[in-house]
Amino acid sequence: MTDEVESTARGPMDIRRVMAALPHRYPMLLIDRVVSLVPNQSIHAIKAVSVNEPFFQGHFPTRPIMPGVLIVEAMAQAAGVLAVESMNLAEAGKLVYFMSIDGAKFRAPVEPGCLLDLHVEVTQNRGAICKFSGKAMLDGKLASEAQFVAMITDPPRD
Repeated sequence: MTDEVESTARGPMDIRRVMAALPHRYPMLLIDRVVSLVPNQSIHAIKAVSVNEPFFQGHFPTRPIMPGVLIVEAMAQAAGVLAVESMNLAEAGKLVYFMSIDGAKFRAPVEPGCLLDLHVEVTQNRGAICKFSGKAMLDGKLASEAQFVAMITDPPRD
């Protein structure tokens, strides 16, 4: 890490700061904490996977496995925290919408008791549209990866 990057790195962020950055709440909040964040560059977040997650009741009762779509959602939420923190959007009420996904690959099952390490990097930033590359790791091994696009927008009006 360069001195400039080290001086701008932020973290850790507890669940209160994560919830201030994201509108998601139980059962859809999939980020438990942020280990580190480098504005406009990268984030390392954690999802503690518990057997008490509601999706495990049906996926699968005899061998609980976290659905791949929720692993990708966790990476997208980490990207949302990265965008909100990088652009100081928490107080502005802006939302980060997941727009597209490419190249999703699932390499290992994510089971209860795992700590899912989420590593997301900005690959392109065009203001309101950002591209990201994400990896979900289990004990240092790749469990899932994907590239995705998000849009920053105002919340819908009533």
